Amino acid sequence: MKFSNNYILYPDNRALQEAISDSRDLLTPEQSKSLFPDRSVTVADNFLYTRGNFEQQRYSTAIYESLRDALESTLSDDFRNKDPLAWAETQNKLGSILAALGQHQSSAELYEEAIQHFKEALKETDQVRSPSEWATTQFNLGTANQALGRLVNEKKSLKTAVDAYTKALLVWSKDETPEQWMLAMHQLGVTLHTYGCLLQGNRNLQKSVVAYKNALSVLDADNYAFELAATHNNCGAVLHNLAESEENPERLEEAIRSYEKGWKVCMEQQLPVHLAVLCRVNKTTARCVLAELTNDTVLAEEVADEFEVILECFPHALQPLCAKHCEVQVNKARGLAKSG
Repeated sequence: MKFSNNYILYPDNRALQEAISDSRDLLTPEQSKSLFPDRSVTVADNFLYTRGNFEQQRYSTAIYESLRDALESTLSDDFRNKDPLAWAETQNKLGSILAALGQHQSSAELYEEAIQHFKEALKETDQVRSPSEWATTQFNLGTANQALGRLVNEKKSLKTAVDAYTKALLVWSKDETPEQWMLAMHQLGVTLHTYGCLLQGNRNLQKSVVAYKNALSVLDADNYAFELAATHNNCGAVLHNLAESEENPERLEEAIRSYEKGWKVCMEQQLPVHLAVLCRVNKTTARCVLAELTNDTVLAEEVADEFEVILECFPHALQPLCAKHCEVQVNKARGLAKSG
């Protein structure tokens, strides 16, 4: 089964942000000069929120290696014996930094090293005695495994990620820790989507939809505008691929409605324009699949026109591969329209 390309949006990685913020005092004055990126010239970042789980906007990627070295130097046996939970927290910080470096360098080895540090942290945390720290570490472990699984298209890592998020959700609840619960549900949705596509089976895709809909139950545009838009868009992406697997027009229409909701949130909350464009590209791609599935030549013509509008009106907001995708879809839709 060949699934359509669709574009996934990733929420901020709070653990990575905190790891950098809490560890910056370990840097030398010279290293600290590279802490923040040069923002003297404002340039639109059309890859914002699309790079993966270990993207962060506040700090420069140039300090990852310095932070790694600084954190590694603190992890002594004496530190572990004196304060095992603080030692575990440092392992978590180091794991997040290594995973961010792994994403930056597209390195499976660095992701695997990060995973080992999260596993070390788990040795000093416990679901009963330190539930918050244990759940946070499980979440971090899940996120690193998810990123590794996506990088190398490997099922085992994705299954490990699903298990880790599920364990975190034994502690985090909708009523008591709604933000953590929502983020875990969202990441579970991302993982199950990727896992389901690799397995070529519908069960995990269906579970992904449930996870996203759970996350939506605690989201609102005032407090979580980006997370709301991302969850609607990503849920649409799963429904889109599930509909292709099932050859189900009704499921495609549900996907289109979900993309539309994501687009509306982006527009109404004035999120970066490329995010609204990506939701629109996803929606139009799903409509192209619907036209093909239902042999609807009128819809196919509308889809071709819509992609041409996107290419003409938003070239500044399109990533290069996304622009190429739109061009391919124009030709596909025109062909569908003529074939009728």
